[in-house]
Amino acid sequence: MEQADRMSDLDILRPSWDDYFMGITDLVATRSTCLRRKVGAIIVRDKRILCSGYNGAPSGIAHCSETGCLREKMMIPSGEKHELCRGVHAEQNAIIQAACHGISVKNSVLYCTNQPCSICAKMIINAGILHVCFRQAYNDPMSAEMFSQAGISFTIINGKVES
Repeated sequence: MEQADRMSDLDILRPSWDDYFMGITDLVATRSTCLRRKVGAIIVRDKRILCSGYNGAPSGIAHCSETGCLREKMMIPSGEKHELCRGVHAEQNAIIQAACHGISVKNSVLYCTNQPCSICAKMIINAGILHVCFRQAYNDPMSAEMFSQAGISFTIINGKVES
């Protein structure tokens, strides 16, 4: 009986899989070089991490911390004109890293600190990712609409989608 009690105490202390992966995603976000928003992403299949990514300038290109934020300089609101940014989004970097290493992300789950934008949603759909978990909403309603049309479910962890 004593061993069973210890097991239940241990289970109480262990995070759920979603909380575990979101915690790792938060850590990945700390590598971001974006001045406006630090975003991390990991792609998981069968409770195993396949790859990770964070937002920032492409490899070999000066970071925004060195050049300044183009979007701030141009006063571009969040959620608009995604193409006017030096950075690669965390979700994009995770998918790119998988491709660089020959790892299929088909039938996987993407964990991200923020709701993916519509550009990332298109990549997620075409990559065959089945489910997306995120913590914070992002002002891009087209993203959720495309996920719905593609049959990709999503879960908000520790937060609610804001309109």
